[in-house]
Formats: sequence, structure tokens, C-alpha cells
Amino acid sequence: MKMRCLLLAPLCASVLAMPLLAQTPTQTATAPVSYDSRIPAIIHSLEQVKYVRETQLSPDGSQIAWTVGREGIFVAPLSDPATAQHVTACTNGANGGEGGIAWSPDSKTLAFFSDCTPDHKAAIFTDEIGAAAAPHMLVQLDGYAKNLTYSPDGKYLTFLYVKGATRPSGALAAMPLPSGVIGVEHIEVQRVAAVNAQSGTLTQVTPANLHVYEFDWSPDSKKLAYVAAAPPGEDNWWTAKLYVQDFDWGFNPTANSVVPPHIVFNPTTTNGTLHGLQIAVPRWSPDGKRIAFIGGLMSDQGSTGGDIYIVPSTGGEAKDVTPDRAASPAWITWIDDQNLGVAEIKGSDSHLFVYNIDTQQDSPDYSLNLPDSVGAGSLEMRISVSNSNNIAFIRSSFEHPPEVWAGPLDNLKQITHYNDDLKPSWGKTEAVEWTNEGFHVHGWLLYPADYDPAKNYPLIVYVHGGPSAATMPRWPYPGFGPVPFSAFGYFVLMPNPRGSFGEGEKFTQANRKDFGYGDLRDILAGVDTVVKDHPIDPNRIGITGWSYGGFMTMFAVTQTHRFHAAVAGAGLSDWLSYYGENSIDEWMIPFFGASVYDDPAVYAKSSAINYIKNAKTPTLVVVGDRDGECPAPQSFEFWHALRYEHVPTELVVYPDEGHGFSKPVDRINVLERALGWFGQYMP
Repeated sequence: MKMRCLLLAPLCASVLAMPLLAQTPTQTATAPVSYDSRIPAIIHSLEQVKYVRETQLSPDGSQIAWTVGREGIFVAPLSDPATAQHVTACTNGANGGEGGIAWSPDSKTLAFFSDCTPDHKAAIFTDEIGAAAAPHMLVQLDGYAKNLTYSPDGKYLTFLYVKGATRPSGALAAMPLPSGVIGVEHIEVQRVAAVNAQSGTLTQVTPANLHVYEFDWSPDSKKLAYVAAAPPGEDNWWTAKLYVQDFDWGFNPTANSVVPPHIVFNPTTTNGTLHGLQIAVPRWSPDGKRIAFIGGLMSDQGSTGGDIYIVPSTGGEAKDVTPDRAASPAWITWIDDQNLGVAEIKGSDSHLFVYNIDTQQDSPDYSLNLPDSVGAGSLEMRISVSNSNNIAFIRSSFEHPPEVWAGPLDNLKQITHYNDDLKPSWGKTEAVEWTNEGFHVHGWLLYPADYDPAKNYPLIVYVHGGPSAATMPRWPYPGFGPVPFSAFGYFVLMPNPRGSFGEGEKFTQANRKDFGYGDLRDILAGVDTVVKDHPIDPNRIGITGWSYGGFMTMFAVTQTHRFHAAVAGAGLSDWLSYYGENSIDEWMIPFFGASVYDDPAVYAKSSAINYIKNAKTPTLVVVGDRDGECPAPQSFEFWHALRYEHVPTELVVYPDEGHGFSKPVDRINVLERALGWFGQYMP
């Protein structure tokens, strides 16, 4: 259940939609009846930010590249970023979609994707930095491509590729409408493709019967390690295995001298702590003997958190080298054969550090806590690391818009200055913590804009997607999300209850087979904490969220009358029917312990629809009509039941939207409706 939207994509908490009344699904969406004239101003303020999408240091650490929205790619000496040059394949002043930057191992050439081609199809371009010639088109593509990477020897460019794709890879995108032979037709397989960096010859090098999610090169450029599963890829990530194959096998699979793909680690059959759980971020050690990866209970491919494991590159049992760590590593890279560079969620902060796998200790000399979100594009929390001691990443928070920072870990400097003049139009942020039932719970509290301690304010609880995720401080995207509520005079509590990342695997796994119970008690304990210490009106408390947050909203209003208004985005109301409706049912086994056919009781226990008689809270329900993760019938069920029980409700269905809404106008319209709903029922 891809219950969160990827930042890099990836997300849910911030990507929503423009409504259509359920009974008129072909009607054009319009603004809510209770339209607030202040909305354009806050939307305008959110739209002023320039989003830096990715950044990449050259291997020698002397140069840095980054991409900005539709403005394209920029390259500069790290020592003098103000002299940045625009790198583009577009001509005559045109703009296109350009990104996916990758440096050659010798730091002389930058490769990237661009759709500045005669037919506007994506292609791979290379640019020799400092040369007078324009970027060279290496090969044109026919499909969806991402994660461009040079082989260590510089001979090949590799990437994840869905040839002939009709949609972006992943479960967030709008699913095709069902037709034909279900489960057989419309399946699109993502493979590793390689392009000869000189000739431009393109070959898909992994098997057609494996959907690849992430990959890494061996240091000698002879092998690939990758996490993969049988198609359909959206569903089977939760049973993915770690494979290794000789790179040359993809070019000549009948040759006797090369080794075909073989499993080096299988979470399904292991007897260790990863049995039945998920793996991600494979990274080959410099000596080629081991592969490190992140393993744990993860609800979304691309939203990574768990412990760090090491397995021999020839296969064997994986060893947990971060046992009982009270944090959630999300991204790793080898520094040398004993040390890993790690980015993790620690509490509700980002923690960057160097970790010795032999001593299982953090290096005291290389550690940095940031109350920010960090990332460099591609994988969640990825940090760009050079062969020198320089690193680079994009950081943002509720107070500071996204900018590139780079340099040594102990002397980072701001590289870009696109948003220096932007100031929040919302209130200040406060980290909050509380203890409930033995769990240490973190969260964030946004104050109302123009806060006056002599006044009483309403509170909105904003529950993140996931559940294996966490609310992190981040500058907001235009549209639905926690920040605009603060701008409109609400306190906003963003809790990270049990089931979230940030406190280690025991905490992340604490809501298995218990959805809606312990996690809701954690949330309510957080409400008690902030109501006690802040001027909040207990009769004006609302709840909202998207995906897992949408489920928690639906479930909460059937369990307590603490909330006086609710907005459920892309939620689910009946786990039993959901099991047969969604496109990603494999995720449910690790979270519920069995299929719905083997243990229907554990699914019924957490189904809001079974407690609908308790619901009294006015609830707005919104969903995309092509959502494969939390299908629209789940929202129809809940809306229908509330209407039958005479609870104020409204259902809005958005045409051609998936789990993560792609249309800015739709995301903004959801915000308009949510603000109108809370304004009506929590005046």
C-alpha cells in the first residue's frame, strides 16, 4: 500500500487533487461553495518557491551540478558556485524536461535525460564540461527512464527503463482503467538498460521476467547487483530478492563464460530477522566481496527505513550490523571496506554520519543532526558523495526553502540562493515529544500565523502516509498539506506514531496486526500533550491525512468523538474488500501476518466500516478515480455509510488521478475544499 508520496516523486502528504462530485464523474471540478478569498494569497505564496530537484558532485569533488524545475541543469566549480553555467540540450531559448544528471568517473562529462528532441521524446545527452560544443545526443529512448548512472570504468551509462511505457513506473501514478485479460495485459516491466558511452548502442541487460527496483555496479564494472521481483512490479516489491549477475550476460546470455542472474539473498526464505520483510538500496563494497542494503518493514518502494545488513556478494545469510538502533537508516554508501556513509531518520530529524560496521559504532568525527529534510534526488535521503571529503544535498525545512548545500560534513556551505528572499506565510514550528505506553513519540507542531498567546485556536491533526514513513520538516509544495492550515490560523500537529520511521525497527513494527489502535492512542496522547501546553480549543480539533493518513482519519472518527471535522484523502475503510480491489495486495502480508483469506478477522478488526455506527464527525472524502493503491470504491463505501447514518459528508472524485495527484489544479482544489470543510465545521 503505497501509503505515502515520494518527495522525489516519493509522496501523498502533499500531493492531492481537484474535485468532482461523485454523482457527476464527467463534470469539470469547481471551487467549493464555501470558498475563502484568502486562498489565492496562500497559494500564490507557495508557488513562489523555485524547487531544486537534484544535485550531484563530480567524482573528484571539484564541480557540482544541480537541476531547477523547468529551468534545467546548472554546473559550477564547487569553489565558485556563483559562476554556474546553464547546461541544456534545448535550443533557441526553449525549455524542456531535463535532469537525471550523472558524472563520468573522470569528472569531465555530464550525462542527463532531456526531451529537447524533434519529437519531444526523452533521450540521453552527454556534455563535455568546459568544451565549446553543445551537448551530444547519445541515444533516443522510447519509454520511461530514471536513475542514470555511469559504470565505474566509464564505458556504459545504465538506468532503469520501461520500454514503451504508457505511465511512470510505480504505484503512485494513475493506473490504467481495467480492460482486457486482467493480470495479464497492460503489465510494464522495468529493467536495467545500458548504453555504450561511445557508440550509443542500447541494450536491456536484466531479464524480461524481472522487474528491477534499484541496482548498483560492482567496483570492477563486471557485475550488477539489483533488487527485483517478478512482474507486476507495483505489487511484488514486498517479495523482492537481491540478485547478482555478470554484466556481460545481458549482451550474450548464451555464453558459457558469464554468470546469469542468481539470488544472493531471499527475504522470503531466510531464517533471520528479515524473514518476510523488505530490502532496498543495495551497495557493493569497494573490495567486491560484500553487498550492504537496508532491510526492514517498509510500506513503500522508495520510502526506505530499517537496519543495515551485509551479505556476501556470492550469497549467504545477511548480518544485521545496526541491531537495536533507535533510528531508521534510509540511505547508505561505502566510504571504505569498513565504513559506511549513512543518512537516517532519527526522531524527526535527519542524521548524517559515518558508521564502522566492524565496531558497530558511529564515528564521533563525522556526525551531523539537521532539523531539515535532506536529499539529492533519486533515492530518498540520498547524499551525493565525492572521492574527496565533500558531500552535497538539498535541504529544506518549514522555515527555509530548498537550496543546495555542499562541502565537508563539518563545513557545509549554501551553494544556491534561489529562494533567499522567501519568508514563510505560516507560523513557527516546534518539535514535540511525548511518551505513550512505553513508546517515545516524536512530532512537529506548527503554530498559527500571527500567533497571539491570548487567543484560543483550533487544531488540525495531520497524519502522514506510510505507515512506514515519517513527517519531516520540509518546505511545502503548492496544494494540500499541513502548512496551509497554519497560514489560515490553525495549530497543526504532525505526529509520527508507532509504525513510523525514526525510532528503530521495534517502533516501526509496533502496529503490525494492530492498525488503528496503538497508533491512534499515540496520536491522541500527542493531542493531549499539545492541548495541555498551548492555547487550543478542545472543541475545535480536526483530523486529516492522505493514504495511511486517510485510513487513520476514517478509522479515528469511528473510534472517538474527539475530532469535530475530518478530511480523508485516498483512504480505505474496509480492509477485507480492499484486499481484492487494490493493485498492491502483497504489501499486506508483512503488515497483517496472513492473507485476508487465511485470517479475515485481523483485517476486520481494523476496518472502519465495521464501526460506522459510532461515527458522528462531519467528514469530507476525496480520491482519484484511477488510484491503484487505495482504490476509489473504498472512499465510496465510507461516504455511503456516513450518508446512511446521516453524518454530514461529501465525496469528491478526481478524474484521471492516481494515488499521487499529478495535476497542480487538482492538488490546489483539494486544499480549497479541505479549508472550506474545516472552516464550516470548526468555525
